[in-house]
Amino acid sequence: MNLFTKKIPIQRKELFAALDIGSSKVCCAIAKLENRNSLEEGGALLPSLRVIGIGYQVSKGIKAGAIIDLEALEDSILTAVQSAEQAARQNIDGVYVSLPASLTQSHILQTELQVGGNPIDETHLRRLLSLNGNNVISADRQVIHILPLSYTLDAIKGIRDPRGMVGDKLSASLHVITAPVSLIRNLSGCIGRCHLDVAGYVSSAYACGLATLVEDELELGVTVIDIGGAQTTMASFMEGNLVNVATIPLGGGSVTNDIARGLGTPLSQAERLKTLYGTLIPSSADDRENIIVHSLGEINGNHHHHIPKGTLIHIINSRVEEILELIVRKIQSSRVDPLVYQRFVITGGSSQLQGLRERTVQLLNKQVRLGVAVGLSGTLDMINNPSFSTCAGLLQYGLQDYTGNQVGALSTGNWQLMRRISLWLKENF
Repeated sequence: MNLFTKKIPIQRKELFAALDIGSSKVCCAIAKLENRNSLEEGGALLPSLRVIGIGYQVSKGIKAGAIIDLEALEDSILTAVQSAEQAARQNIDGVYVSLPASLTQSHILQTELQVGGNPIDETHLRRLLSLNGNNVISADRQVIHILPLSYTLDAIKGIRDPRGMVGDKLSASLHVITAPVSLIRNLSGCIGRCHLDVAGYVSSAYACGLATLVEDELELGVTVIDIGGAQTTMASFMEGNLVNVATIPLGGGSVTNDIARGLGTPLSQAERLKTLYGTLIPSSADDRENIIVHSLGEINGNHHHHIPKGTLIHIINSRVEEILELIVRKIQSSRVDPLVYQRFVITGGSSQLQGLRERTVQLLNKQVRLGVAVGLSGTLDMINNPSFSTCAGLLQYGLQDYTGNQVGALSTGNWQLMRRISLWLKENF
């Protein structure tokens, strides 16, 4: 649990919006603040979110997390946002935005503060966390998250919550996540042209954990494997903290590309074949069952040929096995506590491939489950889709931000102020 949780009155707001900008899709979700009874808190009313609108759009103008066409990306964002607003029958003015894990960097920093024998309070903690190692982080990177891993008070190590304790020197081990300044500026400008403010930026790896993990998993150690379109992200959590992030430059899109190349069919048809017939569990009947494959380059689509289903399954298996082998290599080379690799949660759109969980269990010989969003209400068929996990995590992050349960979030105030001044000058001169 975060050290800065505070009880605040529930206001009448309150809409939260999330914008997940991926390499294959842009997803916008709008949620409404509600109250729910908590048995753990003695029946007290606690804030929760109900999803009231979701919009999807094919992602354009972005590749492997990097922006390659601002206008195309702006069109994708606008279409996704408008679809979500129409479904929710509400207009939004700000969004929490995901950042690709492949472009973020982790920094483990040590900071300390003299407290002079006074009882430690939240003011001390905030001062400690504000010492975020500017001499270590280069000027071309922007701090996104400052996550405290553990505290030390004088000679006492491993303190989870030092508030109220008395000592002379308080130190902390911090997990600082940064992103390129250029990426932040370009995304902020693009989203600004969509007439939206950025409420905060969130690492997609962190968001997936917030969305899919339960409290015991966060505490005991777990790794979330998010298989996206262009990459696979591994986010490891221990004792409630994000402790490690790793990425693999292969994802579900790699499987689709292999099918398109191997069978000589358009990418749209390759995706369709993967969805309809894709499996990692072969059977003896696969080579006797034929499937129709439309030929690449045929305008009218009438020309097609037949292939054994086993050929398609072989193509899919080959690429998925490569991804799983790279995951194993990442685990073997990792320097974090091995307890984070005792259990795994697989999420992301490509996690729905039939037999993926079983194949992962065979390879890793660990506990594996499929991860979907927890803690949200609304349209269940959308919320329970693993491709929604990052968007759900952004909404959870926004709720924590609202209840005062966030630390070290990126402040977008200066950039938004500059954008508003620029728009005012254009309109008036």
